[in-house]
Amino acid sequence: MKRRFFGTDGIRGTVGQEPITPDFALRLGHAVGRVLKRHEANPLVLIGKDTRISGYVLESALESGLISAGASVMLLGPIPTPAVAYLTRAQRADLGVVVSASHNPYPDNGIKFFSAQGTKLPDAWELEVEAALAEAPQWVGSAGLGRAQRLDDAAGRYIEFCKSTFDHTLSLRGLRIVVDAANGAAYQIAPKVFHELGADVSAIGCTPDGLNINDGVGATHPQALIAAVRERGADYGIAVDGDADRLQMVDSSGRLHDGDELLYVLALARAKAAGGARPAGSLGGVVGTLMTNLAVEQALAAHGFGFARANVGDRYVLEEMQRRGWILGGEGSGHLLVLDKHTTGDGLISALQVLQACVQQGASLADLLAGVRLFPQVLLNVKLKPGEDWTRNARLKETTHAVEDELGTSGRVLVRASGTEPLLRVMVEAADPALARAAAERVAAAA
Repeated sequence: MKRRFFGTDGIRGTVGQEPITPDFALRLGHAVGRVLKRHEANPLVLIGKDTRISGYVLESALESGLISAGASVMLLGPIPTPAVAYLTRAQRADLGVVVSASHNPYPDNGIKFFSAQGTKLPDAWELEVEAALAEAPQWVGSAGLGRAQRLDDAAGRYIEFCKSTFDHTLSLRGLRIVVDAANGAAYQIAPKVFHELGADVSAIGCTPDGLNINDGVGATHPQALIAAVRERGADYGIAVDGDADRLQMVDSSGRLHDGDELLYVLALARAKAAGGARPAGSLGGVVGTLMTNLAVEQALAAHGFGFARANVGDRYVLEEMQRRGWILGGEGSGHLLVLDKHTTGDGLISALQVLQACVQQGASLADLLAGVRLFPQVLLNVKLKPGEDWTRNARLKETTHAVEDELGTSGRVLVRASGTEPLLRVMVEAADPALARAAAERVAAAA
């Protein structure tokens, strides 16, 4: 069976258009409840959301659908996606639900799920839910309805969990940090986490109004953070996105550091904590994506780390990490996975791990990244004709191979189809930006 509604990270779309409508959310909640009832007599589901105005209606519709199938609900209110993953596990719930469209603007929204272990659910579970959606509803009688309650201290519990991942012998005293929560789910939580660990915190992007999530602030719009760090003379800037599962950081000079660089910092910190020896066992490698900068791969290799590339998407990064038994992985977008700290990507916990590395080594973020010089990346889009099979383009293959031979170990070529548009994406990275641009244009012209 092919998935109709679920994408790579739950269900997402524009509010008011299928499937992001109240009636669909009601049917989805009912279908999920029925699936849960097949395995648990009295299932408990946690529901969290970000700050979008549409979260209210989708949350209540999901709640009604779940209760109508006999599942009980615990409402968490506005809270980061990784907080739902943590609390689902901590509360021994059967499922966690997040109403969020992550880094998308406010007209969009989405619904994603976590297992009882706080992990993303497999394709088989999503297919089971889609099959239940196609069936007629089976409303339970009054005696069989689920119940609803609110977990009033959800934010406080998650704040303590985040703090517990930071070395208890260290603090952030003396550091001035600007925190940007993208006017999203972490708007109350993010400043408190860093303040309670001792930092002098100033906040931007922490005044949501239901319509301004990810609007000119947050991890996807870091210019506001860069400006604030420079203006306030801060040591660090930390930006998460609307549901706080991705991270970007700024150093005291106002330079932005993406997920690729932060992943390198985390890996090197683990190696140093292990005594500087070559990493072994579960620390044997790092998982990136097809888009991870080649300079980071080479720098990790120089320190003895294995490196593997997964398809773009934190879901695929996690699958590759689990397959290899590695605990570090991530994307340039800032989705970072540190599996001995959390089961899913968490912007706040990732930031704490980076800051911990800086404090432990008495070094700035810029110091820790002195050995990495990112290769310039040039990305070009080529329109595909309807029905065109680009994989059969002999000229494209020939040009791509020729460019790869010319670049050798000083560059890389990636050609892939867009997952959402009729486009071919051509990416070339090389130490020389002019060379990268010329090579990308050659490959694109052959497509």
